[in-house]
Amino acid sequence: MAELKFIETVAERAGVSEDQAASLTEATLRTLTERLTAGEADDLPPHLPDQFRAFLIKSQEPAPNFPFDEFVRRVAERAGVERGIAERGIRAVLQTMRPLVGDREFDEVMSQLPREFGELAQVPYHPR
Repeated sequence: MAELKFIETVAERAGVSEDQAASLTEATLRTLTERLTAGEADDLPPHLPDQFRAFLIKSQEPAPNFPFDEFVRRVAERAGVERGIAERGIRAVLQTMRPLVGDREFDEVMSQLPREFGELAQVPYHPR
């Protein structure tokens, strides 16, 4: 899936413009990378469009263990949107990512996140 198709899909799922979907995608991927361990963050870029790889560079280890509300706040701030739009954007990005990264890799990502992420992405939660 090319970057444009990914953004179009996020826009449609989140009910936002493509420009806003691009901002939400960048904000979600950057925040997700902050929250994941370096090993898990490094596993994502090969599965996503090349243009997103710069957003998936892990800058600190270990991953800070911030809660779901803080994740949403960071995405909203980075994308310049209100919380409700940020949540819809996060949901859309996760749902668009899942088929690209595959169930196994996606489940590994989700296992590092609070339960609310699985609920938001409408996927089963499987803690390790």
